[in-house]
Amino acid sequence: MKTLALFRHAKSDWSDARARDFDRPLNERGQRGALAMGEHVRDSGRRFDRVIASPAVRVAETIEWASKAWNRVFPVEWDRRIYLASSATLMDLLRELPGDPGSVLMIGHNPGLEDLIFDLVPDDGSSPLRDVVEAKFPTATFAVLELDAARWADVDAGCARLVDLTRPRDLDPALGPQPHA
Repeated sequence: MKTLALFRHAKSDWSDARARDFDRPLNERGQRGALAMGEHVRDSGRRFDRVIASPAVRVAETIEWASKAWNRVFPVEWDRRIYLASSATLMDLLRELPGDPGSVLMIGHNPGLEDLIFDLVPDDGSSPLRDVVEAKFPTATFAVLELDAARWADVDAGCARLVDLTRPRDLDPALGPQPHA
């Protein structure tokens, strides 16, 4: 069995309309959300053999803020293919993982991460957490999947169970959706 954790980048700043999408930083709420989620992951005791991430600025800053909560910096493998990737691309990336680690943390973007959950977790009514993802997979959400696969090369559609899903608002209601003025 393999463990795959998915961490969507935290809320980014849209105030500079001229900035390239790749270069958008986190806004203040995103920084708080990444820090809160970092504390949650730290307190869960989860460990990862490999961390792979999109090199987009908002992902790098999410990792930076989450690492403050972990009180450590861990090696990250930056992979440009994760940036705005489709589920199919993310699945290929997982199948190609060298060294066959037991647990992987992937940090990236939607809709790819959300779609990867939909592809890996069967839509058979057995996963209430999958239903939550169908409603929304907001920024800074952390999900853990257990995959029925002996090797990453064997990962295929429908092989996973979604065993944990935590959104920032689950940790602090102030990190949830903001009312529109």
